Amino acid sequence: MFLNERDIADLTKRKRAKAQQKQLNAMGIQYKVRADGSLVVLQAHVEKLLGAGEQSARQLSVREPNWKALTHA
Repeated sequence: MFLNERDIADLTKRKRAKAQQKQLNAMGIQYKVRADGSLVVLQAHVEKLLGAGEQSARQLSVREPNWKALTHA
């Protein structure tokens, strides 16, 4: 559901929360700041922005021959 601290660090290539916030802003990724200063980032938001949903949609579409073209030949 949420990225963990290591995922956020891997995504931003930053260790400190303030630097991570700056990088997330530059990437257009939404986040919230907890009371302790740590960040909350939705995994689904990151996947959507980085195109994970597009791959799934492409995998669902199955290519088939145009059967109508064969019947008119």
